[in-house]
Amino acid sequence: MRRVLLPILSVLLLLALWQGAAWMVGGRLLPGPLAVADALVREAERGALFHHMGITLLRVLAAFALAMSIGVGLGVPMGRSATLDRLFGPWLVFFLNLPALVVIVLAYVWFGLTEAAAIGAVAVNKIPNTVVLVRAGARSIDEGLVEMARVYRLTPAERLRHVLLPQLTPTIAAAARSGLALIWKIVLVVELLGRSDGVGFQINLLFQMFDVAGILAYTVAFVAVVQLLEYGILQPVERHCLRWRRLPADA
Repeated sequence: MRRVLLPILSVLLLLALWQGAAWMVGGRLLPGPLAVADALVREAERGALFHHMGITLLRVLAAFALAMSIGVGLGVPMGRSATLDRLFGPWLVFFLNLPALVVIVLAYVWFGLTEAAAIGAVAVNKIPNTVVLVRAGARSIDEGLVEMARVYRLTPAERLRHVLLPQLTPTIAAAARSGLALIWKIVLVVELLGRSDGVGFQINLLFQMFDVAGILAYTVAFVAVVQLLEYGILQPVERHCLRWRRLPADA
């Protein structure tokens, strides 16, 4: 019961602080929760909310899948091979410090205002972070288990499945969690700069009309969707993959 009541209490406290700040600042600059809820219902009734959120969500998922697959594919060998790490380490530092805005603008300049350019720019911004996390996880793998896999003559695919990936699951889960939070923020910038639909595009229109309630409505709606992905998909998948680590008493 306490595990349920505390999060509810936390949300209610946040709403109360939000409403108090709205009274202090003024409803035009900071609309209260009820005003934002009205704007949310209005956008939902005319269909714009679901249309733009659906498009943004597809872009987020596409960029997330691309960034995670490439990041894991690069991070594992870099973490297991000192030669590869020394060879591509400077590349990683370069892309880690490359501003996201520069990547987005160059993608649009080189490839045009296309869907592929938008998704690719988002993925490029996330891949280095995934590589760093997965590389660190690959370095901390139990070498005794790796040696045992060699003794039993497991194939490279079997080593990856039964030795490397189980130990890398917490790291990959952390990269996925942080990646989802980062990617949807970058997607909004991509949409604001060069797309004709999506939450970022809609926020740009609302900004021009100084509709703060509308901006907050789209923000709250998409944060709620990302939270559903976190608690409804990422965490259950992580628990399933880590079920082998449970103690016998907890099984």
